Amino acid sequence: MIKSKLKEFGADFSLLLVAICWGGTFFIVQDVIEDTPVYIFLFWRFLIASVLMALLSFKEFKKLDRATLKAGLVLGLFMFLGFAFQTFALSYTYSSTVAFITGLNVIIVPFAVFLIFKKKASIYSLFGAICAAIGLYFLTNNEALGGFSTGEFYSLICAVMFALQITFTDVYAKKHSAFLLVTIQFVVVTVLCFLGANVVNGYIMPSSFDGLFLEAIVITVVFATIFAFFTQTVMQKFTTPAKTAIIFTMEPVSAGIFGYYFAQEQFYAAQLMGAGLILFGMLSAEIGTYFRNKKAKNV
Repeated sequence: MIKSKLKEFGADFSLLLVAICWGGTFFIVQDVIEDTPVYIFLFWRFLIASVLMALLSFKEFKKLDRATLKAGLVLGLFMFLGFAFQTFALSYTYSSTVAFITGLNVIIVPFAVFLIFKKKASIYSLFGAICAAIGLYFLTNNEALGGFSTGEFYSLICAVMFALQITFTDVYAKKHSAFLLVTIQFVVVTVLCFLGANVVNGYIMPSSFDGLFLEAIVITVVFATIFAFFTQTVMQKFTTPAKTAIIFTMEPVSAGIFGYYFAQEQFYAAQLMGAGLILFGMLSAEIGTYFRNKKAKNV
């Protein structure tokens, strides 16, 4: 019993580190894309991540088949669109705003499941969505940034793409190797970013491989990509979905803290209230649905 609790505590702490890693990279990426085009930065980030992940997944390659490849391609497309729109969004608005809007994917997932797989969303998901929608209004009610403008719109599309990625991952992860799925997704993002960079920018090489670019690549690859996805895959086996949902709400919170202290982002009462409502909506949707399902199983 004690050993099991220690494993759960270790998993919870590891997932908290993942959330902080994700939140801590928003303002770093925002800085680097001022000098390096979005597709070029993402290409090098995911090229290196693909190589490292392939090394970690080497023993799993024997399980690779057409179905796994197809699943990885689908998930990779959603991951590419999610990261692309998220990174472009950082060119237009605060990193903390992008983080909170991206976090809405938690609420969008139940509705995506309903539309695609005809599984009814719970009343808690509906309540959470309403709270989050109101929160989104207050969060983006910032005249200095033009209110709900390009950055917020891109962030919302990003949230939808990540919601679809999570929705289909739930289906595919039960049938295929998680390591192979993550590796294929990284490769897909790399290839699409390579094409995007050549079409949009006409080149793939950054202006420099040192300074801020190198720092951003190392941090995002090691901590926000390899460590984060690997840890999430392994550690979620030892904790509950409800606790995971609570822990991951620390991503936008940590993004806001990092943005305030390191990027001098300003917050107003309306924005803080909006961020709070989004967090409340996310928690209500996840925890309420979890306990409803738990109660249904005990009946």
